[in-house]
Amino acid sequence: MQIEASSIERNSLGDREITRIRRKSISILAAGQILGGLGSGATLTLGSLLIVDISGLDELAGMAATMNTLGAAIMALPLAALAQKFGRRISLSTGALIAASGVVIIISSAFLRYWPLLLLGMLVLGTGSAMNLQSRFAATDLSTKATRGRDLSVVVWSTTVGAVIGPNLFEPGEELARFISLPPFTGGFLIAMCAQLIGVFVYWLGLRPDPLQVAQHQAAVKADNTQLRRRGWSILKNTPIARRAVLTVALTHLYMVSLMSMTPIHMQHQGASLTLIGITISIHVAGMYALSPVFGWLTDKAGPRTIIFAGQALLITASVLVWSNGQSHTVTTLALLSLGLGWSAATVAGATMITGAVGIAERPQLQGTSDLCMNLAGVIGGLCAGPILGAVGFQGLAVVLLICAMVMIVVNLKSNSSDIVHG
Repeated sequence: MQIEASSIERNSLGDREITRIRRKSISILAAGQILGGLGSGATLTLGSLLIVDISGLDELAGMAATMNTLGAAIMALPLAALAQKFGRRISLSTGALIAASGVVIIISSAFLRYWPLLLLGMLVLGTGSAMNLQSRFAATDLSTKATRGRDLSVVVWSTTVGAVIGPNLFEPGEELARFISLPPFTGGFLIAMCAQLIGVFVYWLGLRPDPLQVAQHQAAVKADNTQLRRRGWSILKNTPIARRAVLTVALTHLYMVSLMSMTPIHMQHQGASLTLIGITISIHVAGMYALSPVFGWLTDKAGPRTIIFAGQALLITASVLVWSNGQSHTVTTLALLSLGLGWSAATVAGATMITGAVGIAERPQLQGTSDLCMNLAGVIGGLCAGPILGAVGFQGLAVVLLICAMVMIVVNLKSNSSDIVHG
């Protein structure tokens, strides 16, 4: 039976119906994540190749990923505002549509051979990353405190499927591009656009009823209620547990991006083959996503703070491994695996803590602010890691990043009984 919003407003739904809607929503969100991963899995690599091909400047290669991350940061709050006012269905569908339009700009830039237009396209395409981040929070809209971590982590894990398959679409994409006379390195973007457009329909048709609107109505909260006026920054200012959780997620992401982005350069300088570098990064990505359901389950059982500490321990382990024997390719690979696992544990637990820090009325605003901070931290980490690597080397970079882990540990040690976790 299809449940319309008007009926939800009039009647409180039973536990069985809530569970049904929750499971259906998680399935739809996971499918959307797979589609999003198909696009992002190839486009960041292709973006680097395409900008060098158009501009002829190797120095611009990293700008594709930077603009994509910046676009995700810029769109985090607008998408959160859309979700708060109109629900997840409108927000996620709009995000997928905007991301698809970014591909149109990118392909146009390839035809025109104008690289600033390509950077604009990558910025717009970053909306897809913002949408994917919002999806993991959307999975918790109807969750209880006992299932929140697992629900969130299932959607995070589904990213693995698209991220693994996506890069393997590079050659088929190029064949497609040649067949329809597109410029080189644009076929993968066309596949990404198709995946995003399919995602529009998946979200639009699948998220009925809308999980966020159901949760709001169940909590007797209307979208125009005056208590929704508090913005994300105000929540951070007045809610210690939210502040700690957002800081933890942001610094964890900065830590991961900084060390991961410099690993290929370090390994290349140590004489590693491109194949070995690729295997190392693949193992790292597997560590980031493959065990997220385990960390979600542990978060529900042991509490977010405990798993955040475990994540920081894994990040510290990665730095210690690099510092102790960074010249060894085997040790570096183990360090990147530990880095991925630490990111997964701390991010899943931190996002779970963010969701429980406030009631359903204010969650979208806080979640959007968290995604903004997370992406900006990634941009800062990517931009600063290179100069630090040049100044103190790869092992020195690993030691510098220990400061982030220490800050996160100290911050989370300050939690106390006054913290309120919402169900």
